[in-house]
Amino acid sequence: MWSEEYQVELLEMFNHVFDSYDFIRGEQVWNLADFQTVEGNMRVDGNKKGIFTRERQPKAAAFYLQKRWTSLPLDFKAKEG
Repeated sequence: MWSEEYQVELLEMFNHVFDSYDFIRGEQVWNLADFQTVEGNMRVDGNKKGIFTRERQPKAAAFYLQKRWTSLPLDFKAKEG
């Protein structure tokens, strides 16, 4: 369910919404890196929602956000309406 492709698709959707509101002035990543959770049937191999692996290797989401953030001008303002 939380493949790297899905994670990038979800971030793209969030960014589309963020960009449609002029009062949003910034973005923040919820989980910087994947992390281990308690063992159980809900998260068998930890939480994989970070933009870096547990070993701090960049995932597709990190490259997507890098491209997005470096392409925005310093005076970027979202579209009104």
